[in-house]
Amino acid sequence: MAQVLSLHVFFSAEIHKVGPSKPLKRIHKPRTSLSTRRKGPQSPLRETQKLNLQVSPHRAVSAVRLMRIEMGGAFADLLNDKGKGSGDNEMGYVERTLGFRTKDLDDRDLRLVTDIVGGTIRWRRYLDYLIGSLCHDEKAFRSMEPLLLQILRIGFYEIVKLDMPSYAVVDENVRLAKVSLRPGAGNMVNGILRKLVLLKESNSLPLPKLEGDDRTQARALATLYSHPVWMVRRWTKHLGQEKAIKLMMWNNDNPSFSLRANSGKGVTRADLVMQFNMLKVPHELSLHLDHFVRVKTGLQIVIQAGLLKQGLCAVQDESAGLIVSVVDPQPGDSIIDCCAAPGGKTLYMASQMHGQGMLYAIDINKGRLRIVKETAKLHQVDGVITTIPSDLRTFAESYQLKSDKVLLDAPCSGLGVLSKRADLRWNRRLEDLEELKKLQEELLDAASILVKPGGVLVYSTCSIDPEENEERVDAFLLRHPEFRIDPVDRYVPPDFVTKRGFYSSDPVEHSMDGAFAARLIRTL
Repeated sequence: MAQVLSLHVFFSAEIHKVGPSKPLKRIHKPRTSLSTRRKGPQSPLRETQKLNLQVSPHRAVSAVRLMRIEMGGAFADLLNDKGKGSGDNEMGYVERTLGFRTKDLDDRDLRLVTDIVGGTIRWRRYLDYLIGSLCHDEKAFRSMEPLLLQILRIGFYEIVKLDMPSYAVVDENVRLAKVSLRPGAGNMVNGILRKLVLLKESNSLPLPKLEGDDRTQARALATLYSHPVWMVRRWTKHLGQEKAIKLMMWNNDNPSFSLRANSGKGVTRADLVMQFNMLKVPHELSLHLDHFVRVKTGLQIVIQAGLLKQGLCAVQDESAGLIVSVVDPQPGDSIIDCCAAPGGKTLYMASQMHGQGMLYAIDINKGRLRIVKETAKLHQVDGVITTIPSDLRTFAESYQLKSDKVLLDAPCSGLGVLSKRADLRWNRRLEDLEELKKLQEELLDAASILVKPGGVLVYSTCSIDPEENEERVDAFLLRHPEFRIDPVDRYVPPDFVTKRGFYSSDPVEHSMDGAFAARLIRTL
């Protein structure tokens, strides 16, 4: 997470809680340097120019950022106006990695970086298939140096998916390769990109055929829609091929965002709409939540206008807001948020309590919990929030009081938020689900201890996988017959209520992140 008043505070409040995005059992590898410098003769341009005004700034930043993301050193989003992700900071990485700076990034460049980085990551499998097909040498492709590969990915994405003018894409990426690597690398980029342009213009791009058995079709779909094969097979099994394709298309589209008016500070949705109109930011009112407004484009404008820094609103998906509706926080309630960071639901619940009651925000990460506390003060809801840094499993054994309502927004695979977490699909393994399921069960058992008789336990995830959702609830109810399902139809619109009375948001059907919640009542 970034600094207190950077967008990562507010943006993290809407990016749902997911489990570790790297494999849970890590294999420690020697860290590869980002530097592209080689021993021996260097490009004359590299030796003589610290500032290079000919290289496209957004492409240089995108290439370096893509390398950092792939090596685990950065997030995919660039929606910051200060600190991590800012233009100055990103150009600093370019200088340290490539040995030169370009001209400064303007607002248009920042938007292009966000688009190109996110899109290139989402479409990575498809782009690599095309690059490998045009290289005609599997070994050469697999051994390609990181920067050269990122430059090619950027060029392929710009030509195939953004429909940018091909002459400009070829020229700019060739120049970047020549200056940052060597003339020969530029010649290679030139040849491959020109070949791509010819194939695209003749509508003859190489594509895998959707034929054969289920495994073969899954591999073809995984390439065509750029997702891991295991996800494709899983979704095809649970959803059917047609809906699985629609889900992957949703994940690959540019995400839309929702902003929540901070009623804790007295801000209404009408106030927020007035601000958006003044800023000329296109928006739509949420059909499901009174405090929410949808924004497809223009979030950077909202950020730069300072609306987030002033605590007037927070970036939060409607799917997360509906989970708070399932909790149904009321003034005077005693509520425990068991895995509170990054704090989006904590802050929204607190704003609904109108200064009455107590909300205990528990999280194992002290640093992230400190940010929650500071943001609560900014949002003027800190009067009802007490932060408790602790492992829930340890805390539940020693905590004597019982609460009216307990929310366990559990660490999960994040399979419902892949449209916003562009890099998450490549950092998830099928094996992660087994470890996450075990953790979810341990946390559910611990959370149940904190619920008073007649009280409510809400279990939620940002996953669309039944093994993390319905199956975890069923297993819990077998272990804890003192709990029963409380149907959520009194708290959320009927479109979000499953046959069994759970809350479920579907990216394809509802055009928002995928999420799940079960409301359980303790009878004893």
